[in-house]
Amino acid sequence: MDNDFFPMDLSAPEPRDADEAWLFVIHDQQLCVDTDQAPAPGLPRAPSFLLRGHPDYRFIGLLHGEPCYVCRQADHELADRPLYPMPLRELMGHLDETQFTMAARALQVISWRQNHRFCSRCGAETRPHPTELAMLCSACDYRQYPRITPCIIALVTDGEYALLGHSARFPEGFYSCLAGFMEAGETAEQAVHREIMEETGVRVKDLRYFSSQSWPFPHSLMLGFHAAFAGGEIRIDDDEITDARWFHHTELPHIPPPGSIARTLIDHWRGACQAATGS
Repeated sequence: MDNDFFPMDLSAPEPRDADEAWLFVIHDQQLCVDTDQAPAPGLPRAPSFLLRGHPDYRFIGLLHGEPCYVCRQADHELADRPLYPMPLRELMGHLDETQFTMAARALQVISWRQNHRFCSRCGAETRPHPTELAMLCSACDYRQYPRITPCIIALVTDGEYALLGHSARFPEGFYSCLAGFMEAGETAEQAVHREIMEETGVRVKDLRYFSSQSWPFPHSLMLGFHAAFAGGEIRIDDDEITDARWFHHTELPHIPPPGSIARTLIDHWRGACQAATGS
């Protein structure tokens, strides 16, 4: 496999001859980083032979051909310098895209292991499966795999204007694309139509799938779409969305940071507008 084209490999077996490994150390849904690294906080590394077979360090895949392991900060005993917990959102822009994606995976793996210590079928204790990323019931052998929740996120546009929403949990003045969880039995396209109508009262058309992103808040897979305005007046639900407005591409509010799929959707649309208008 070419590591330049496929920087992440989640299916490769744990290598037995690697020299060093990346460490993803998790504390309370935060990633512990080395703040002494320059120019930005970085990920710690450790000799691979110390991690292979260690019960507290879980192999989670390869990054640029090098093994990656995850552990809880409480179990991390191989640190040669202090590590400091930081919310993963704050590390956007400091970690590259592949590091952020692997960090998202690490965060979800630790959260899943913590939340599945008991079997959902019979209630007995579980233990990590020896070869698979699964929790195995000690009584009935039921396997529980990491949960992934599909979500949609869409940028609704009308020419040079985009519809952005403000959530009650956002800082003042911060707006983003509209998003929501998919319902059982629903397609991604149906979810886009439903969520936008529920949150803003707006109808959309011409849905175009754009890209996806693993989003560990808490264990989502974001499916990104562009959508065109098809009609309707803004009518917010005042539940998840407390405000929604149309913004011109030259007068955008505080928007999500680079590295998020919301920002990528906005930047892609804004770039197209600038190219079309010559601005």
